[in-house]
Amino acid sequence: MPLFRRREPLHERLAREGGLSAGPLPEPPPLGWMETGIHGVPRRRQWDAVVAVEVEGVEGDEVRFVALADELIVEEGVDVEPIAEALEDVIQPPYRAEAVRRGPEQWAVGVQRIEVIKLEDDPEGEMVTLTSRDGDRTLLVDGAPTFGSIPKLEQLGAAKGESYVVEAERLADSLWEVRVTPL
Repeated sequence: MPLFRRREPLHERLAREGGLSAGPLPEPPPLGWMETGIHGVPRRRQWDAVVAVEVEGVEGDEVRFVALADELIVEEGVDVEPIAEALEDVIQPPYRAEAVRRGPEQWAVGVQRIEVIKLEDDPEGEMVTLTSRDGDRTLLVDGAPTFGSIPKLEQLGAAKGESYVVEAERLADSLWEVRVTPL
């Protein structure tokens, strides 16, 4: 019996005794990929349209505005009318737009449709969140819990089902931008 003999490695012996093959292991799939592709929740689409327009006379490098049927609400920038006029063939109001200068007269504009309502009963804040979950309602005005109700927001939410979230942001006076999300 030789003094130095090569023994079978432990993992091979255990695999043989267990009736398994000790062949090479398969390559693991790349991270994030499986049989059906990349997994995860896709991001919500931010823009309904993205266009490049050429306009003159707009100051600054970025503008943000909301276009309503009869008025423009400027959130950032000075004179946004040339950009809004250039968008008339792309999208009809109401919409929210953000534009970034790409050249002396060229602008890249992202446009998102919005829903606008008029609230006769002013909730005295800038942001309202109405949540209904299985009949339990919570009303927040500027993040603070508030008693009472806003029937128009409740009607919008109820149209989506029993559980919903309605977010409303003041645009001007009694005009509010609303988003309704069913739960």
